[in-house]
Amino acid sequence: MAVNAFIKLVPSSAKQTVTIEEVKELFHYYKNITAKTGDQLDWQYGDSAFPYEIKETEEGKGKWFYLHSDHERYYSILIGVDTETVHNEDGAVSEQVYIQITLPEQSTYGDKGKANEFCKFLAKKLQGELHLFNDRIMYFNPRK
Repeated sequence: MAVNAFIKLVPSSAKQTVTIEEVKELFHYYKNITAKTGDQLDWQYGDSAFPYEIKETEEGKGKWFYLHSDHERYYSILIGVDTETVHNEDGAVSEQVYIQITLPEQSTYGDKGKANEFCKFLAKKLQGELHLFNDRIMYFNPRK
């Protein structure tokens, strides 16, 4: 059975909206900084830190993409952006943007580990509320 994690952009987040292209840019940024770490260590760390290629299908264009790996320890991770309706404390109804990270049934433990890393990275960058695969919540947004 597929499992999901969510990064919700709450009112105190750095941004209230995010597009799939911005999420791709953040993955490229992640890949770039891990490659720089490898350069400093004189080791090909970028290949180990990000063993995936970003792929997009026609049906998912603008809504979701997936990370695919040919490495034996990894398979794939799906990433999408969508909105949900939320009810605030004062009774108002609003739209909330979230990023959904899905591990399909064929995913490995390596995929789950990498997905957790990417989720934490994205949630920190966007100052969002991270709902992990195990239903626990991590708050990276400023709280009162």
